[in-house]
Amino acid sequence: MELVQIQRSLVDYTKSLFMEGFLDAQFLQLQQLQDDSNPDFVFEVVSLFFEDSEKLLNELIIALDQPNVDFKKIDSHVHQLKGSSSSIGAQRVKNACIAFRNYCDVQNIEGCLTCLQQVKQECYLVKNKFETLFRLEQQIMASGGSVPTIELGF
Repeated sequence: MELVQIQRSLVDYTKSLFMEGFLDAQFLQLQQLQDDSNPDFVFEVVSLFFEDSEKLLNELIIALDQPNVDFKKIDSHVHQLKGSSSSIGAQRVKNACIAFRNYCDVQNIEGCLTCLQQVKQECYLVKNKFETLFRLEQQIMASGGSVPTIELGF
């Protein structure tokens, strides 16, 4: 594929992630922190998010499987996941965590279990979206081009 086509694909794909609610403006702010001195900054931050989220999700699975569920502990894990998803602009994960925390507040185990599945699904979906996004960026860089900046004026 020609460089200009790949760049256009990246812009269109990124816009679709915003329009579908996967990403919010925080992701653009994260991208602005990346520069020539740290060209992999966004990739590294997002990768750390997925490493941490996997650990937190596993801890949530274990915590929700206990005979006496510690809702404060669960809420703490979900709060951490909400904060980290918010910091990378993963809007749908963040929103699923908000719903999850509401069920923790009222100590509704069934609601928490349903939300856990929703959070896992949203993490899986956004991870795939990020992988596609980074693959397009790598294709652009390998072709000698520069990654276009995305504006939210669409």
